[in-house]
Amino acid sequence: MLAETSCASGQEVSSFSGSDARLRPEHSIPLPKENPVSNSPTISSSATPAEDGVLGSLSEQGRVIIFDTTLRDGEQSPGISLDVAEKVEIAEQLARLGVDYIEAGFPIASQGDFEAVHAVASAVGSPEGPVICGLSRTALKDIDRCWEAIEPASKRRIHTFIATSETHMTHKLRMTPEQVIAEAGSAVAHAKQYTDDVEFSPEDASRSDFDFMCQVLQVAVDAGATTLNIPDTVGFGIPEEYGKRLAAVRTRVTGEYVISAHCHDDLGMAVANSIAAIAHGARQVECAVNGLGERAGNAALEELVMALRTRGDYFEELTGTRLYTGVKPGELARTSRIVSRLTGYPVQYNKAVVGRNAFAHESGIHQHGVLTERSTYEIMDPAEVGQGESKIVLGKHSGRHAFADTLAKMGITVSGDALNQAFLRFKELADRKIQLSEADLEAIVAEEMGVDAGERWEVETIAAEVRPGHNPVATVVLRRGDERFEQTAEGDGMIDACCGAIRKITGMDGELDDYAVSSVTGGVDALADVVLQFTSSDGIKVAGRGLSTDVVEASARAFLHAINKVAKVRDRGADDGRSVIRPGSLRVE
Repeated sequence: MLAETSCASGQEVSSFSGSDARLRPEHSIPLPKENPVSNSPTISSSATPAEDGVLGSLSEQGRVIIFDTTLRDGEQSPGISLDVAEKVEIAEQLARLGVDYIEAGFPIASQGDFEAVHAVASAVGSPEGPVICGLSRTALKDIDRCWEAIEPASKRRIHTFIATSETHMTHKLRMTPEQVIAEAGSAVAHAKQYTDDVEFSPEDASRSDFDFMCQVLQVAVDAGATTLNIPDTVGFGIPEEYGKRLAAVRTRVTGEYVISAHCHDDLGMAVANSIAAIAHGARQVECAVNGLGERAGNAALEELVMALRTRGDYFEELTGTRLYTGVKPGELARTSRIVSRLTGYPVQYNKAVVGRNAFAHESGIHQHGVLTERSTYEIMDPAEVGQGESKIVLGKHSGRHAFADTLAKMGITVSGDALNQAFLRFKELADRKIQLSEADLEAIVAEEMGVDAGERWEVETIAAEVRPGHNPVATVVLRRGDERFEQTAEGDGMIDACCGAIRKITGMDGELDDYAVSSVTGGVDALADVVLQFTSSDGIKVAGRGLSTDVVEASARAFLHAINKVAKVRDRGADDGRSVIRPGSLRVE
């Protein structure tokens, strides 16, 4: 959104008559008779700024200028206040990213904003760097202040604006249409004295009377504006409608200029509207990293860049030209992280291109497809945007293929019955824990391996109850092969009661020598990892390990694990040391 504008005229103020435009456009949009694509603007050599700006170098028909407004409109997001050092850090990253323009701020707004814009112009405004732009209202003192702030840069632009919708002119500016026209022409002419690169915006363009808006735009071009920005200030536009409006501007307003789009996301269509604008001839898009901006934000830079890059075929078929930008896509993720860290605005997990889930897959079908051929479920390469590689997230929807592949990448090779048992345990735990980490997986495999399937007791259910004034009671159901066994026991605590019920079922006597519980990972849903030392009545010493989101269940599983190992040792012979597996061993016997 463009900043608030006050009346800079001393003339008598009168109301702008007409219907209320707050809920609908004040005039129907006339459609151009010509093909809107064929009317895409180009910049002739005579109109190319000699010193300021980059229009001359960007006059190629397929080049789309990326005008970043993270430091201006993005900072206007509620709760964001960047100091000078933070603005410079973001600006330096934007320069590495390869944006064409950095709108560094609104210098007249405050002394701090002036100093920040001046610092950005000094730090990154080199001849090889981006053009540094400042925003200004139409008041002449605003334009003077804007120029002072951006003057240290080698390439500079002044962006001036005034509202053209009935709603804004009547209720905010309190200016007549004639006054607005005069202000626009005066502002652009004054800015032109400082730099050849001048941008003009009719604020709230998507709700403005089209004929009047074009009249204002023509005055701006005649006064020297080289870029006409058509802002959808309140996110009111619909893609087809907004695109046609920009194309119609081109047929109505004569002269040499670049048409620019500036879209807000109030209806969730900022990127779609910007793409429609490009399809209808716009060759500059104003956007912000992570979609920051007033209210619901601006068009997201990373989404626009990758849409043009990924669907270049569509635009080439539409326009006959392969559209492109100068942005380095490999810097997108890094830029997103820096902006998020400094603004304090987190990036939503499912954010396109730069969100943590943008290239993450949990569904078993999707995981199998991506592991077989990445393009089955990914239209972009995560490495291309700085996101590394595709992420296989193991959860309750994951399949055996992804489970085995993840273990293999961890250096753990499991197959056959061992894989089947570990996978079943994984699915059981995944139903309770949203996402399992590599540490969780390693612990699961360590728990499950070392005891042959079909030769052990397995936990079916555990239920423990504590009643005031009574000993805890636990009921345990175990399964061995096709047989099912159930016992209930009391104990000094719930863990002791569970172990007592297990002893009754298995008939195993012995002493618990050591017991330790720890958390595998952090968080409220962390896995409890219980490791214990058990000596059977006939002197066999083994270690048991159990995992669960519940410490009582983890303890019961660890105890049962030890009992199964004792049984295994007895079957093989008590002197067969290979059967006694230290906790955490991943060796398959």
